[in-house]
Amino acid sequence: MTTKQALAVSLVGLVVSATLLCLFGDLRSAQASPSGSAPHGTVTVDGVTVPDIGPLPTSIPTPSTNLNYKAKIDLGKQLYFDGRLSKSGAISCAFCHNPMTGFADPRQTSIGINGGVGGRQSPTVYNTAFNPLQFWDGRSHSLEEQALGPIQNPIEMGETHESSVSKLKKIKGYQQQFRVVFGTEVNLQGLAEAIAAYERTVISTNSAFDKYVAGDVKAMDESAQRGMALFKGKARCILCHNGPNFTDNQFHNLGVPQVGPLKEDLGRYYVTKAEKDKASFKTPTLRSIVETAPYMHDGVFKTLDEVVEFLHVGGGANQNLSPLVKPLNLTPEEKTDLVAFLKALTGEPIPFQLPKIPKN
Repeated sequence: MTTKQALAVSLVGLVVSATLLCLFGDLRSAQASPSGSAPHGTVTVDGVTVPDIGPLPTSIPTPSTNLNYKAKIDLGKQLYFDGRLSKSGAISCAFCHNPMTGFADPRQTSIGINGGVGGRQSPTVYNTAFNPLQFWDGRSHSLEEQALGPIQNPIEMGETHESSVSKLKKIKGYQQQFRVVFGTEVNLQGLAEAIAAYERTVISTNSAFDKYVAGDVKAMDESAQRGMALFKGKARCILCHNGPNFTDNQFHNLGVPQVGPLKEDLGRYYVTKAEKDKASFKTPTLRSIVETAPYMHDGVFKTLDEVVEFLHVGGGANQNLSPLVKPLNLTPEEKTDLVAFLKALTGEPIPFQLPKIPKN
């Protein structure tokens, strides 16, 4: 394919994306509220009013500067699984965000280059398209920005941006794809945009919960139905896990025990330097939560039952403990029902096939 032909293909892709945008509206509209919430009403618990839970929006939040189309998504998927982005050639994005384990890491905290142990549990890629901020501390403002962080992290992939781009430039397959997708040579911005485009396709939806609220009264059993009532009331879960993606995308201190290699992790404070943010971490989505164990920023809890018990007693002792965290006085049966509801948030399986990564 000549350079002119490649540019023509790239322009066609952009035109198609722009046409879809006109037909279906501005995909960024779902980011109108912090939780990316569609209008499902509100719920009030102890005087605090929050968006109700409900089905996800039908459109995926996508920046106008990085419209999604198949060629770009395919390229991003290849890069997501390519260990050559790391210094050792062995650590890819998928190494810590594995599709077989809920696009998360089953280890308590992740392992990076040369066996280095990270201080935090790798969060799932599920539905990150709906998150205005990325990472547990919210230090990145887009998936494009987030995609570049691990590459140069000395514990994770241990590479430099310049070196990773230099390696990709030597691979004919990537040379051709970048010309088709972006009309350019291999570059860092295109790398970030392609990976982000792929990650925006990783959506957990159509769960038993979604089917139930859509009118299928048999989609959730009675235990899960009771659990939903608890979730929106006595158990207070909805105060933080609200909106269609079951997260307010805010930062809260739950008094989570600090384990792992870090003696102290101040979370959001590292970004804002505000005292109120010490040891506060971003509320994770609860969609497909059963697939993404262990839980919390440091993976301290192995099961959902452990998480429920921790919150049942009012979290952990901490001077900055969120006022939203209080003892719940749940009965054993109520705890069981709550976990049953959390299991009902498991989305339908995402069809998956490993990409064919260009060798040279």
